[in-house]
Amino acid sequence: MPTSLYLSPSLRLLETRHRQAALMQRAGRAAADWAVELAGQPARPVLVLAGPGNNGGDAFELAHLLRQRFFDVRLIFSGSPAALPDDARAAHQRYMADGGTTTDSIPADIHYSLIVDGLFGIGLRRPPAGHHAEWIATANRLAQRDGCPLLALDCPSGLNADTGQILGSAIQASQTITFIAAKPGLLTADGPDHCGEIRVAPLALQPTAELPADGHKISLADFAPWLKPRHQNSHKGSYGSLGFLGGAPSMVGAVFLAGRAAIKLGAGRVYIGLLDHQPPSFDPYQPELMLRRPQALLQAGLSTLACGPGLGISLEASELLETAIAFDQPLVLDADALNLVASEGNLQVALASRNNPAILTPHPTEAARLLECSTPEVQADRLAAAREISQRYHCHVALKGCGSIVCLADGNWWINTTGNPGMATAGMGDVLTGLVSALLAQHWPAPEALLAGVHLHGAAADQLVASGIGPIGLTAGEVIDAARRLFNDWIRQPGKLG
Repeated sequence: MPTSLYLSPSLRLLETRHRQAALMQRAGRAAADWAVELAGQPARPVLVLAGPGNNGGDAFELAHLLRQRFFDVRLIFSGSPAALPDDARAAHQRYMADGGTTTDSIPADIHYSLIVDGLFGIGLRRPPAGHHAEWIATANRLAQRDGCPLLALDCPSGLNADTGQILGSAIQASQTITFIAAKPGLLTADGPDHCGEIRVAPLALQPTAELPADGHKISLADFAPWLKPRHQNSHKGSYGSLGFLGGAPSMVGAVFLAGRAAIKLGAGRVYIGLLDHQPPSFDPYQPELMLRRPQALLQAGLSTLACGPGLGISLEASELLETAIAFDQPLVLDADALNLVASEGNLQVALASRNNPAILTPHPTEAARLLECSTPEVQADRLAAAREISQRYHCHVALKGCGSIVCLADGNWWINTTGNPGMATAGMGDVLTGLVSALLAQHWPAPEALLAGVHLHGAAADQLVASGIGPIGLTAGEVIDAARRLFNDWIRQPGKLG
């Protein structure tokens, strides 16, 4: 089943609708069950941090249940119980009535079997300050010192659950149990580095039955209907004629990587239009690629065109890109094609005016140029940036990075969770361009081609790392053959893989 993602306003609405459903007690029970798994039958105490809001109430419920299961609980809380929200205050009262105690400082001379973060959850919108910031730093340090799990309730404190941005300092959780539904900030930007293993506890609710999901996590189900075996009665013309524009002097390798990825993912014919004025006559590693001068490429009867890998930002590149944007077939823009669009208003108007949406695959700095802002501003809210690019340029977008964001021209969006840090190396974006373009050439609809290409790109890299190749030293070229293997596996077993 696809994983539905909800932003904070939608989650607040769901909570309001079910305010009489004892959600806090359900959350405490779900968290306590996992806490018991993590701590086992410890000889050492469990440290629980409780904050001043409903996340603190979840922590009180968990602490109460752990005490009932004979765990030694050390609960840290400051402030007045009377100032807690109603449900959290009731949870505090249940914990205290059962003999629980609280203290306002973390005992550092005790070794712990488990640390539980119940400070802020999804509600935090400013950096933790004062003793709360100190508790976050201490909890991270003690978890590392004791080698014990650090379980976050709903969202690691200090992490924005909508954006994945760190607000000053944040809990470095080894596990996160998130309530009702998954949140986008757990899956993108700094989220994956701070959440560890994630479990969703729906608390006996069915959110999609009463409120459409804001977004989704990419899964095989999003494009499975297009994973079809080839007909016996077919030929290379059945799978499209794909062209790549790029390869300015000293950057031929970028467009070769894109072309190699495309032909190994099944494009019928792949042409390379090189801007280098002393181009090689063929690719010795992939002689099936057909090399052309750029103008000849544009007259080759292409069914799909990709522009950008190694393109450069020369006047010639700009003129070719203007012709490419006018191409009345599926179009993929990456790398310097995006930089040229960002710098030339006429290209922006032409791109936004296309009858068929294009696919744009920017990394954060390219996205910042397209939006006329800074890279940190893009990274502070990756989802908002992807949505703004899609709306402004009337295109489908994949904002690359940790938890790549795919946003379609109709406003629907996904987060991809495949991939690993080994992909932070030159040429990976060129390979993605090749994969997506190959699917377009094979007559996949643009949305499914983009979702599948992004998901496959990361999943192939994950398989390589699982087999002992990387993550350090993983190269873009190695991902190409892995993607081919995995894509064929998906077609053979569409319901079992991905």
